[in-house]
Amino acid sequence: MKALIVIAHPKHDSFCHAAAAAAERGLRSAGHDAVTIDLYAEGFRAAMSVDERIAYDTDDPILDPQVERHVDLLRASELLVFVYPTWWSGLPAILKGWLERTMVPGVGFTFDERTGKVRPGLQHVRRIVGVSTWGSPRHYAILMNDNGRRVLSRALRMSCGWRARPSWLALYGIDTSSDADRAAFLDKVETKVGSW
Repeated sequence: MKALIVIAHPKHDSFCHAAAAAAERGLRSAGHDAVTIDLYAEGFRAAMSVDERIAYDTDDPILDPQVERHVDLLRASELLVFVYPTWWSGLPAILKGWLERTMVPGVGFTFDERTGKVRPGLQHVRRIVGVSTWGSPRHYAILMNDNGRRVLSRALRMSCGWRARPSWLALYGIDTSSDADRAAFLDKVETKVGSW
């Protein structure tokens, strides 16, 4: 199975990068072909430009070669893994911007001209995995609706179809976690992601 890992953390030595590496190890050990996109390392621009917004309503909504390369990877992947820190109870802006710039008409969804309904554009995706860290404890995440999780497991799933199974791995309270807690979480990421 082909897998795409998307990481959204600015520091290359962050725990999120360690989690992305664990996910990649797990995928490769299970025989999957994994590709990683590091949004910050690539200098990905989060904001959709005016020209991109105008093109959004055309038959050619992708203007940026970097976005086109990422879309090609999306179209080739059956398993999507998103690794990011939860900031302000949601996705980092760079990851939200990535979704806005890649999930355009013809990619994330299509219009059925006969019925006028929106159809999922990534129906080949079989699993969506979110791997995130929270500074706050789990009960705070529940209170705040865990918005990043909702975006990936609900909104993105709408682009993949209901057969795409969402899975969630989160380390809550990372600010007060021990070395053993963090090591156990990395082992969990490697093992779980490798089992899918």
